[in-house]
Amino acid sequence: MTFPGGAALALAGLIALAAGGAMARDQIQIAGSSTVLPYAMIAAEAFGENFDFPTPVVEGGGSGTGRARLCAGLGETTIDIADSSSRIRQSDLDTCARNGVGGVIEVVIGHDGIVLASAADGPAFALTPADLFGALAAEVIEDGALVPNRRRLWSEVNPSLPAQRILAFIPGTRHGSRETFDHRLILEGCAATGARDALAARGLDARGADAACLTLRKDGSAVDIDGDYTEALARLQADHDAIGAFGLSFYLNNTGRLRLASVDGVMPSVATIASGEYPVARPLYMYVKIAHLDVIPGLRAFLDFLLSDEVAGPGGLLSEYGLVPDPALAATRDAVARRVAVELRE
Repeated sequence: MTFPGGAALALAGLIALAAGGAMARDQIQIAGSSTVLPYAMIAAEAFGENFDFPTPVVEGGGSGTGRARLCAGLGETTIDIADSSSRIRQSDLDTCARNGVGGVIEVVIGHDGIVLASAADGPAFALTPADLFGALAAEVIEDGALVPNRRRLWSEVNPSLPAQRILAFIPGTRHGSRETFDHRLILEGCAATGARDALAARGLDARGADAACLTLRKDGSAVDIDGDYTEALARLQADHDAIGAFGLSFYLNNTGRLRLASVDGVMPSVATIASGEYPVARPLYMYVKIAHLDVIPGLRAFLDFLLSDEVAGPGGLLSEYGLVPDPALAATRDAVARRVAVELRE
């Protein structure tokens, strides 16, 4: 049988890895989302303490980077698990296929929320998606017409908000949290203010209207942060006029330095995310290379441990650090046991 070049190299790497001996890597390799990173590290350390396998190596780098590394090929020089705070894309799966990776299993480890926060000594914010769109969008509705956004203060967006300069540190376009920020806040705010209808009236189709909604101002009021949440926190600490977007788990580890904002009248918490009341929540993922399951020592045992009630279930280890358990945890266990590869329908 003849294999394409990339697949042949990947297959050769896997054969070398499976051959055992000195060539075989004995540590699980995980990389990706900065949001998932602390949960992966907690699970990895607990696994190393409780099993006769080395503690998995966990790295950050971002959701997109993690998925790219997962799909780069097979073998001991490639990772086994990619952490991601957004769902894998068809383009990722296509890259996996080109590189001979084959199937990957989608593991939802729990749910997290995107929170908005100001400096601990700053004013309180009670925000809505309409407020966020009205502050950060390139074009906004004024007197029934779309106009360039020249608002400088939050109080110009909504008189109930503080008379504070508009400055927001938001997840960059390469950050896994950006998709949730865009869809749950900016797009919803665009629709709520009537801006989306006005954009459609220009002759834009649905995709074009959404793209226009997501075009943010370029005057320094909306600042993309492509690094992890620590960078956004450092920027906010240096400029107390700012607000920032963070994962709930990050906030829970920095409560003394941040003041939470409500969204649609709901304060983010483990309880409001679990109940579905808080509107800016999302699942967190790990993607596992099926071809490595029988090759990397401890990989199957790690997944069983990760998805146990003691780790990912209600009252489990990860919930103690702010992760909201997934109600479909049993179905995920079944998918892992049966090695069901994720399929997208686009």
